Amino acid sequence: MKIEERLKELGVELPEAPKPAAAYVPLKRVGNLVFTSGQDCRVNGVLKYEGKVGKDLTLEQAQDAARQTTINILAVLKTYLRDLDCIKQIVKVLGFVNSAEGFVEQPYVINGASEFLEEVFGERGKHARSAISSNELPFNTPVEIELIAEIDEDYIK
Repeated sequence: MKIEERLKELGVELPEAPKPAAAYVPLKRVGNLVFTSGQDCRVNGVLKYEGKVGKDLTLEQAQDAARQTTINILAVLKTYLRDLDCIKQIVKVLGFVNSAEGFVEQPYVINGASEFLEEVFGERGKHARSAISSNELPFNTPVEIELIAEIDEDYIK
């Protein structure tokens, strides 16, 4: 099944790719790998959630923030690659969680991204991952995620 069809099946419509908030590019390709810059949980330019996980947000809200962040990453990939079906596999996900003091469930927060990627890409969505605690994140976003994907060599030619 095509990735765009799978997204529709899941009720997900990709937004326009967010514009960089500072001096960087949203995506960089090196050989057959693409690296995305960190994204947050904005919807129509506004953060869906704000604050620290474990204080201002529940685990479930943070997982939803991670899912929305991943939708924004897919929007960046779609803008750059034009066809999400050229993604051979998701290689690595790096997630940062704006954590309240004592909050230690960062892996469960980033599961919101990992499980969504598996829902969309199947086996190709399984990836290596790090889930890191942060005492602050830009704009008070609860989650920031970046991703590395391998694209099909036939697409590169």
